[in-house]
Amino acid sequence: MSLAQVHHISAAPGDEEAAGRFTAVGPGVSAALLAELEPLIGYALPDGASHRPADAELRSLPQAFTYAVLSDGSRVVGRTAPARGDGTAPVRFHTHAVHLPPGVPLPGDRLPVEAWRSPHWVSATPVGGGALSDPLGLLPPGPAPVREGLDDFAVSRGPWLAAVLADLRRASEEEAPAGGPVVLVERQSADVARWLGLAAVTLPRGSVERLTFTTYTRRPGSSALRVVGAPPEDAAAAREAGLRVHVCADRPPVDGTADAWARTAARVWRSRAPELFEEARGLPGDPFAAGPLAVIALCSGVALGPEERAAAAGWAAERPYAVDAKRTGQLVEALTSPGIDDRTGSEFDAVGRLFGALDGRCPASVTAPLAAMLVTEAVRGGNGSLELPRRDAFVGPEGEAIAGVLGPEILTELESGAGGGRPVARTVQLLRVARLLGVNGTEVLPEVVARLARTILTEADGSEGTPAFAPALLELLDEQFDVRTALLGALDRIAPEDPGAVARFLERVALPFTGTQALPHLRMCAEAPGAMTTLGRDRSAVWHRVLRAAGLSPFAEPLVLRTAVGLVWEDRAPTVEEARLLLEAATSDAHRAAGTWARLVDAALGAPADTEDGTALAHDLLRAFPQEIGGRERAALQLLELCRDLRSGAPEPGWTEQVRTLRDRAAPLEPAIQERAFTALTERLLAPDRPGAELYAFVRSDDADLIAAYDRAARTEPTRTRLRTNPAYAADCFTNWTAHPHAGTAWTTTAAALLDEVLRPAVRGMTAEAVAEVEETVGRTGSSGRANAFRDWNRSRALGRLGRRIAGRVRRG
Repeated sequence: MSLAQVHHISAAPGDEEAAGRFTAVGPGVSAALLAELEPLIGYALPDGASHRPADAELRSLPQAFTYAVLSDGSRVVGRTAPARGDGTAPVRFHTHAVHLPPGVPLPGDRLPVEAWRSPHWVSATPVGGGALSDPLGLLPPGPAPVREGLDDFAVSRGPWLAAVLADLRRASEEEAPAGGPVVLVERQSADVARWLGLAAVTLPRGSVERLTFTTYTRRPGSSALRVVGAPPEDAAAAREAGLRVHVCADRPPVDGTADAWARTAARVWRSRAPELFEEARGLPGDPFAAGPLAVIALCSGVALGPEERAAAAGWAAERPYAVDAKRTGQLVEALTSPGIDDRTGSEFDAVGRLFGALDGRCPASVTAPLAAMLVTEAVRGGNGSLELPRRDAFVGPEGEAIAGVLGPEILTELESGAGGGRPVARTVQLLRVARLLGVNGTEVLPEVVARLARTILTEADGSEGTPAFAPALLELLDEQFDVRTALLGALDRIAPEDPGAVARFLERVALPFTGTQALPHLRMCAEAPGAMTTLGRDRSAVWHRVLRAAGLSPFAEPLVLRTAVGLVWEDRAPTVEEARLLLEAATSDAHRAAGTWARLVDAALGAPADTEDGTALAHDLLRAFPQEIGGRERAALQLLELCRDLRSGAPEPGWTEQVRTLRDRAAPLEPAIQERAFTALTERLLAPDRPGAELYAFVRSDDADLIAAYDRAARTEPTRTRLRTNPAYAADCFTNWTAHPHAGTAWTTTAAALLDEVLRPAVRGMTAEAVAEVEETVGRTGSSGRANAFRDWNRSRALGRLGRRIAGRVRRG
């Protein structure tokens, strides 16, 4: 069919009053479409262009080659070029366009950009009904017109290729991206057309047909097209408008693009191999995935970067059936090339997946290079996330060769003293690779596993949830019986030292220790979390259950005591009741061998002041562990034992000096023990039957802390009740609190306060007969002078009250 053509002449430059006009319009092009078309073909001269150019200048002005889709779905392909005008208008801008109705393809099913070099675009409107040229129907056959010179152009634009192709791909999506057109800044509009030619070869046909464009405009921000070309002077304004601008006539860009497909396409163009795009489109998958194109490029010898190689390996691993044997061999050869020195972890991971997909599907000669590459990276690169090949991948000469190279390196690293700081994943990887290659590491295994066991606990305690190394570790233990036996034994030996860490690790990683090994400590650590969940706060019951899980008696293996105590109480001390249970559950020899006697001492020293069993526990501990307990702990326990004797009524003489001496030896003394000792001493000194020598020694000590404790004990309700109800006791206290007037300041001050604030209220509440009995007792046990002193002391208070009453009456009068 014949396509309608449109001719238009724009206004002359500098003539603001003149308007452009359509000089010829083919059938079927309505006035509404013409009104829509006119803004698309407007032309403005570049900065600095002459309004009266010479012929050479006229030919050098940019041409605008445009492809647009109109509102009714029809399309327009056209060219606007400067042309010589008449005398009043030396330059005109002539547009020659072809209108394609909706659904009508270009003649020969060509792409719009293929017409930019058509020799049948005219610069003047045909006159007198002459035959119209056909710029679309008379295109030369084949792809040569659009591809001519594109290889050289692509190489010259190498730094911009990936970023521009990425933006052109996004601009060709079904829904046009928001944010306006992609702006290609070139000095020559023909170079913008070449960019569109690159896109036509690179993108799928459907994407290319959606890519509306013009090769030249001075108003990129107001264009409704998807791609526009602009001169360098308009680049800044386009950036300010928020458009995606590529200044291809300036310095190369510094930042690359994250689009792996675009980077791969750029490398294909720089390798002058555009035929690979069509070949890649024959492979399954997303047309803009990097994998298919990267596979074809690598198979054709195009050098790619690490991300593109990873994409190729990953795509081929997912679709091993999509490439034939020849391409598979080429891909493996490209991926394992010894000249590559920039491989990344993600690339090795993808190669590992590819090996897994090809292993068993392809001959061993094809997959052996991949296996060798993976184990070499595992040893030299330290990539602990690699999926290692199966052991039979190294059977034959290839396996012997790689084992001869890597075996000594593996043993050297395993033997190195730096193993204490080697991550678990690294040691596990080395051990697994050693087995794959048949490397004999029997001599170094005990030391390696001992270090590995400690590192496992350290790393597990420093992470949350299941440790990252757990899957590889479990695979190692499943693969290598000797390593499993050695590692479980090492962990069992470590468990008594830090059973809490071992229990936390076993709760997150289920180690296989259900075999014939005894492993009592590991079994206890595995039992503890469940026992605590079931039995709750009954730590004694938890301890019994955990101890039973060991399968050994603490008499036969005392260290199970240490493990059980560490699991149940961790860094806390048992209560006194729990400590007595532990002491009775095993002999002192067993506790001595396990080192758990120290926990029992902690229980006694940490007991609250009101716990009666604490003194009895201290007594038992001093006799059970006389050689082990020393220093301040021994003095503190002896102080508790003295409390027991003070309460029982049979202490050795010299109580006060003993308390003071032991207190000083036990410094820093636990506050509860000091409170308990001071309370026991002062209560004994306040007892009616205490020896006078003990009270005399106490008063003369002038120990402020002890005297303050005495003051508190004297003010307690039991003492006050005894004072009110027992005249003899009141007399005794009066005698003692007044008998040492020349003692130190602490005692004299305290005694005066007790007389006034404790004894006087007690005496005031007595009957006259009771007061007389106090006075008589004071005189009988002391002297007549002390009895007079009591009367004076008692009367002075009464007179004081009477005097205050009289003074009050005088004031009121």
